[in-house]
Amino acid sequence: MKRVWLVLPDRLSTRLFVDTGIVARLREGLGAELTVLLLDDARSWEGSLDEVEVADGEALVPASVSLLERTWRRLDRALDAELGYYPLAIRLNERYGFHRERMAPGHPNWMLDSSRAGRLPRWRSLERVMFRWHFGRLRYVPSALRERMRADCAALVLSNVQPRSAVPFLLSARRLGLPIVAHVASWDHTVGKGVIAPFCDVYIVQNETMSEDLARYHGIGPQRVVVTGWPQTDLYHRGRPREAFDALLRSYGLDPTLPLVAFLGNTPTNAPYEGRLVRRLVSWWEEEARGRISLLFRPHPRDRDWRERFAEAIGRDGMCVQEPSFTDLEVLATLLQHAACVVSNAGTVLLEALVNDRPAVCVLYDEGAPPEESWAVKNISGDHYRELARSGAFYRAERFEEVVAGIVRALRDPDELVAERRRVAREVVGEVDGRAAERVADTIVRAVARRSGR
Repeated sequence: MKRVWLVLPDRLSTRLFVDTGIVARLREGLGAELTVLLLDDARSWEGSLDEVEVADGEALVPASVSLLERTWRRLDRALDAELGYYPLAIRLNERYGFHRERMAPGHPNWMLDSSRAGRLPRWRSLERVMFRWHFGRLRYVPSALRERMRADCAALVLSNVQPRSAVPFLLSARRLGLPIVAHVASWDHTVGKGVIAPFCDVYIVQNETMSEDLARYHGIGPQRVVVTGWPQTDLYHRGRPREAFDALLRSYGLDPTLPLVAFLGNTPTNAPYEGRLVRRLVSWWEEEARGRISLLFRPHPRDRDWRERFAEAIGRDGMCVQEPSFTDLEVLATLLQHAACVVSNAGTVLLEALVNDRPAVCVLYDEGAPPEESWAVKNISGDHYRELARSGAFYRAERFEEVVAGIVRALRDPDELVAERRRVAREVVGEVDGRAAERVADTIVRAVARRSGR
């Protein structure tokens, strides 16, 4: 019996599919026909998939291959550097102005590194050829993947259709004529996270804006797009009691009777001066807020330098630094439902704070940065932030004094911006009814059944 392959290529979408219950619902809908393939860092979720057949997707893309295949692979990689994944992503950004203010040669985020556009001319006709080559029949696909997919795969489902590691699976499934269901992993992925394969049978997105983006920027019409809502909001639809929040704070050594201000970090590549802001906040707290509020610092899950960047706050009474994690969404939901104020620079977590109706301060400056550098404000300049940026749903801080002023206003009058927070959450996220994960799973099951004739 051939099976439905669910490929989980990265931590972001794996967390979404596993922790919101999408995988469990697929197991119910597809039964023994489901196989989950884990790639890269997604393999850390293997212990959470006890009732599902799990395979190592990396084994299908082996490093050791025959001499002929190794030669083909080497040539493919050389061409990809000039024609493929990153050149197409950078040129898409340049064509439509995605992240225009952030793009720079040598940027540590490779999706923003303009030097990766390749050396070929910026001709649209040439870029169409590049696009066809990238998703075409001349690309290298490991023989191990091709043979295993031919023998075992009835349909391909991708929790994130855009990572580079997903490309061989897309190419192999296309060549075999298999049904492909593509989940677009996040609200910003249509406008700055690379090109999207145009040949999938069904595309699953969170909101109508993403559906419009697929048509406008990727040539994918609405007849193949299903809007399901954001599954992560299912976690927020279920309320956590105040007692659970108090117990969590006590486990961190914090006083639950004091208002909690939660600082939610960005990545080092997006916010390289964040550590200086942490030091400034700690100093302010020591001088003016000790005994009146508690501070909790939550580094971004991808922050590998967090011990250095948050060092000033580690080990201090009255504050806590969480370890970065992709697997503690329950903790995040509890914090976002009860924290008195959230402080953050852009990022999806700012939207999550608004969805949870938390007063929020958005940091739009770089503490201690040279005058010519501007990272924080650029992080909210992307096309997907247009609704948030135009709103009055959060306090804006362009200097440290405004960070403090925003915290003070949030603590004094938590409902000051409540109407605008709820309006923006509805426009950007849509209805939060606790059933988005169910809709994602149902869409996948129906699409697989319809396309494969089951």
